[in-house]
Amino acid sequence: MITDEICLRLAKLNPTMIKVEDESQMHIGHAGSLQGGHYHLHIVSKCFSGLSLIERHRLIYDLLNDLMHNKIHALSIDAHTSTDNF
Repeated sequence: MITDEICLRLAKLNPTMIKVEDESQMHIGHAGSLQGGHYHLHIVSKCFSGLSLIERHRLIYDLLNDLMHNKIHALSIDAHTSTDNF
């Protein structure tokens, strides 16, 4: 499953919490849905400490790069340094 692949790749960030929700069913009929699924990522990692929101997202997108616009059409991200921020 693609959700498992996402978690496997993001394991390099040593997350203390990671959850990937497949929201593809909410986007059936959307033109881009044929190019991959829609996912929502919740991730907590000390790796994000000191990074801006854009830098956190870039770090994640770099690890998932070849999946984007192929198996992943859209990815929304909640990236935090501790679960207190959720």
